[in-house]
Amino acid sequence: MRTILLTWFSRQFLGLQRKLEVAWKNTMENSRKYSKKRSAPKTPRVIVLRWGHRPYRDARLTTHVALIARALGASGLILSDIEDENIKTTVEKVTRNWGNDFSFEMGTPWKKVVKNWKAKGGIVVHLTAYGENIQASKVLRLIKESRKEILVIVGSQKVPREFFLEDFSDFNVAIGNQPHSECASLAVFLDRLFEGEELKKNFEHARMRIIPQKRGKKIVQHL
Repeated sequence: MRTILLTWFSRQFLGLQRKLEVAWKNTMENSRKYSKKRSAPKTPRVIVLRWGHRPYRDARLTTHVALIARALGASGLILSDIEDENIKTTVEKVTRNWGNDFSFEMGTPWKKVVKNWKAKGGIVVHLTAYGENIQASKVLRLIKESRKEILVIVGSQKVPREFFLEDFSDFNVAIGNQPHSECASLAVFLDRLFEGEELKKNFEHARMRIIPQKRGKKIVQHL
């Protein structure tokens, strides 16, 4: 009888021990997840200002600037000083089909946009080959540490001298100091800013989604 009782108590103890180990493991995992979530830096809101657009010449390139901005984490695009309904229609159609909120504004003078942005506490980043090298300087770290919303200026033709002045741009950033496309400049800047996390973003309310494949193409449509 004594042996039976000892065996029963031993089994009960081992069962309780296993439950406590599982509970402790789950508690530690949840604690790590919560800690990681709390320590994750807040993603800054980014708006791209496209300056110098010429409808007869820049339609395709400006459209690509808008698509890159949307796909790589920016919240919207401002086409300053001019209106182009074709660009607006294309961007809105892409957003409607492929999801997420992406604002599009046009016609507002660039000086007014910058003034209003700064008045609300945001910072202005001017992408230019003449700026501080994003790889060789501390400029990207300083932008991130500001924890402020970012207005990114992407020029088309030769930009006004004011763009380089402190009154307008808080940072002049170069994606390398060689001639290059504004599309490449914007893409690299956004990817460095968001550290690649924007590539995993889920675009809500999408009518169309690409299903990643090792080979071939697969698109799912939600009508």
